[in-house]
Amino acid sequence: MDDFVFVSGRLSLDLAGTLLWRRSRRIELLRSPADLGRWIQQAGLLDAPGPLDPRALSRTCRLREAVYTLVRAWPPTPAADTEVRDALAEVNEAARLPLPRHQLDGNGHLIRTGGVDEVLGAVARDAVDLLGGADFTRVRECSNEDCTRLFVDLSRSANRRWCGMAECGNRHKVANYRKRRQQTAH
Repeated sequence: MDDFVFVSGRLSLDLAGTLLWRRSRRIELLRSPADLGRWIQQAGLLDAPGPLDPRALSRTCRLREAVYTLVRAWPPTPAADTEVRDALAEVNEAARLPLPRHQLDGNGHLIRTGGVDEVLGAVARDAVDLLGGADFTRVRECSNEDCTRLFVDLSRSANRRWCGMAECGNRHKVANYRKRRQQTAH
């Protein structure tokens, strides 16, 4: 069962999206090492993440928050606060970690192996590439006022508003439809 949503267009933003509704009810999707293992597999990082412990979960959540902080504050000003400087150090440190190992087996199937270090390395390098590249100018926050998910708008017209239609976009359409029906009924 796929229980995570990958609509951000970037691995690092998809990880940042595992903490939902940051301004209000805050829903944590990575509640246990098993949740982290499912996210790693569903993100296509590793075929079998192996045993994960609370420390691996804590390290991943710390990187997630550093990515979110940096994307929201990028580019940092010379007077950037301690939180932004610490987030930059966290991402840069993780970006030096190794990447998942990709190999082909005898049948031509891709095998992805590694551990939490490789996962953190892949996420952090994606964040560095995003922040240092041309795609950063297309990073948006979902237009749902409660949603805090970030995404890269790669639409041709560059006017994507929602993190995803299945979640926030459809909710907005349904709410507008109900509002119009109520107005015409009165």
